[in-house]
Order: sequence, then C-alpha cells, then structure tokens
Amino acid sequence: MKTTIHMSAPPAAPPERKLFGTDGIRGVANEPPMTPEMALRLGRAIAFVAGKGKGRPPRIVIGKDTRLSGYMFETAIASGICAMGGRVMLSGPIPTPAVAHLTVSMRADAGVVISASHNPYRDNGIKVFGPDGFKLPDDQEAEIERLMQASDLDDHAPTGGGVGTAVRVEDARGRYVVYAKQTFPKELTLDGLRIVVDAAHGAAYKVAPAVFAELGGEVHSIGTKPNGRNINRERGALFPQAAQKEVIDRRAHIGIALDGDADRVIIIDDAGNIIDGDTIMAMYGAEQLRAHKLPKKTVVATVMSNLGLEHALQRHGGKLVRTAVGDRYVVEEMRRGGYSFGGEQSGHLIFLDHASTGDGVVAALQVLAIMIRAGMPLSQLAAQAMERVPQLLKSVSLPERRAIHDMPNLQRSIRRIEKELGRDGRVLVRWSGTEPKLRVMVEGPDETRVAAYVHEMIEQATIDIPAASPSPAS
Repeated sequence: MKTTIHMSAPPAAPPERKLFGTDGIRGVANEPPMTPEMALRLGRAIAFVAGKGKGRPPRIVIGKDTRLSGYMFETAIASGICAMGGRVMLSGPIPTPAVAHLTVSMRADAGVVISASHNPYRDNGIKVFGPDGFKLPDDQEAEIERLMQASDLDDHAPTGGGVGTAVRVEDARGRYVVYAKQTFPKELTLDGLRIVVDAAHGAAYKVAPAVFAELGGEVHSIGTKPNGRNINRERGALFPQAAQKEVIDRRAHIGIALDGDADRVIIIDDAGNIIDGDTIMAMYGAEQLRAHKLPKKTVVATVMSNLGLEHALQRHGGKLVRTAVGDRYVVEEMRRGGYSFGGEQSGHLIFLDHASTGDGVVAALQVLAIMIRAGMPLSQLAAQAMERVPQLLKSVSLPERRAIHDMPNLQRSIRRIEKELGRDGRVLVRWSGTEPKLRVMVEGPDETRVAAYVHEMIEQATIDIPAASPSPAS
C-alpha cells in the first residue's frame, strides 16, 4: 500500500535556554542544575511571572511523584513562591495530568510538577503548567530562566503579612479520581473485567487502582508500594514484563502499565502481548472515524510512529499529521490545527476533549470503552487495528555533531534509499537532543532490507565524521 506522509511545519527555534529542555528541567537530584538552591530561585521566578498583572498574590499548585528527593524540591519551590508573596497549594504525590487538572479546576495561576517521569529515582525534574493546564510555551520558560539569573527578583521581597502561605490540598487524589472517571462513558461499567494495574511505584500508586475499582473492575495492583527509591524499578511502562506475567497468571482481560508520573501507558492484552501507543492510536482513531467524531479526520503523532498507523487510518478515510519528537510538539500541533487526538509511540496519549496533557489512566479508560463496546477480547481488537511495518532504529555515537546536510556520504545514501523505498517506506535521520548520537530509522516492507539500509547509513555517517586518529607517539 502506498502512503502519503503529512508532516506539520517543524517547530520554530525556541529561545535560548540552558535549564529547560523539551520537558522541563531534569537531572541528578542534588547535583547542578537539580539543586534546592536552583529550585528556590525557580519558585520565585514562577511566582513573579504567574503574578504579573493579577493585582493579587499568585496561586500555584505543586504536585510530585514518589522520589525521595521530592520532599527537598517541594519545600524549596514552595519557599521561593512564598518569598514572593505567593499562595502554594500542595497536592502531595499525584500524576502529572492530575496537577494540570487541579491547576485549571482550582483556578490557579500555575502548576508545578516535581518528577523525572520514567527516569530512575536518583534523578528528578520540574515542569510548569500555565493556568490553562498546558505546559508553558518556550518564551515563558526563557523568561523564567532569565529572571533566575538576573537581579529583578531581589527587588521583590515582601515582609510581614506580605509573605506567602502554603496549604495542603487534602482531597487532591479524590478530585483526580472523580475527574478521571468522568472521562469514561457514563453508560458503561467495568463490571466483570479483571484488570492488572502496574503503577511503577510512582505517582499513581493510590489513584489508578481506585479509578478502575470504582468503575466496577476487579483490580489486581502491582507497583503500588513506593519507598522513595523504587520508582520505575522493574515495574511500569518501561518494564511491562511484570504486568505481562500477572495478566497471564490471573487470566486478566487487560494490563495497564503506567510510568512514574502516569502521563504515559503501555497496555497488555489478554494474551500477554504489549500494545504500544501506535496501536492504541490506530484503535481509537478508527473508532472515532467510524463515528464521525474525529476533527478533520486527523490524528497527530511524531515522526517515530510506525507507518502502519498511517495505513490503518487511511483504511477508514483518515490521515496522520506528524510532528517533531516530544509530546509537547504533538499538543502544540493539535491546538494549532484544531485536532482532538494524538500521541506518541511510547504511550503519551493526548485526548484534548478530556485533558491538556498525556494521561495514562484516561488513555486506558478509552481502550476499555472500545473493548466493551466491541464485545471482543483486546488481543483480537489489537490484531485488527493495524499491521506494523518493519521498523528499525539504531544510534551511533560520533565525535562531533554536524548538520546532516553537511554530511555528503550520508546524504547520498539517504537519497538512494528513499528512492528505492518510494512511498512504501520512510527514512528518518536525526541527532539526539542531548548527546552526540545520530539516530537512524528506516521503515519498509522487507525486514532484511530495512536492516541493511540502517547499517549502510550508519557506515556512511562514520565516513563523514570519522573517529579522531590516535596521536603519534612522541
């Protein structure tokens, strides 16, 4: 089958930033830049930006996952906000999408999430949502960075009654549970379904099992005993093997494996097969197309999504718009183009009719609704949803980063391979955003040829940027 790739315009070059990456600030906790000193300064800057033009102290929600260092950063950020006269609302450990929801529902001026998502416990990160529940745009993150480095904040230090306050939102988890359940069709229940939930010892360890149980499911939970050091350890979306075993052993209908902050999900079907974000997008996209509910008949995904997803949508009269890698770029394109559904192969799935960011619990509920309406096992539904095109991705470390158009041998190889593949395959070559690694991906109908193409392009790249020759002996 031939396919046409619809690619959105590449994101404009963001303002110069040293701390914020594509998903906030991240690093090893208690090492630069992830230090409590930085977090305190960040809290002050967030409060300053959030309070502009309000005529009142800014209100800011702070949530976190279950990492040991979360206590340290929660206290530091809250102190910075209070030092600027802000009002802090502490939610404790809840999913990233729960913070986005609370920010909007509580009419806060900003929301702060302390989490390094799928990273090991020694890492931590900080990301910021605006009052609309969406991640801050690049220019606002750049302004926050500038304020952290400048002296502007030093002139704003209220004293006495002007110092801010912090309160704990005691029912934060309950609010999210109610919200998540409301995204599930009111005419349906989970009665009779055996559901395995793996919360990765992370932020959803309390709320995720509660959501599925309160809707009637027979829930068996794993990864729900956080100790500050075991988040994402051999559990969750990155390690779905534990959930796979539970599904088979308990003859469950579905397994739901979340990551540490529960903004992404990997599904396990009744046969123990892993279902990634591409297959979920194919299933949900097809259902919405059949019901004439998908705006502009379009799903938004990144350049990493499998070609089989495009083929699946085309069979139902739909199309796929692609963006750069990163769920924030998916969301930006959805908002720009007026689309309602999109996501990433990795399991970040965004349902703009329900949420402003990826939400693993909400995504799992939509899959369950499809299962119930179809009256079919998930394994059968997933097998029918899409036929995956052979895809291979490999990375190579090179001694320097050079623009791909300045790599003539690689360019010649890309042009020839693209010509041979025609419309039946894709070539994607890009640099990693954080290290000097070139990532080479090929999709095509023949697995052997795909592997040969990837090997060839990596070989040509190493000719363009050879390893440094050893210095001659003195």
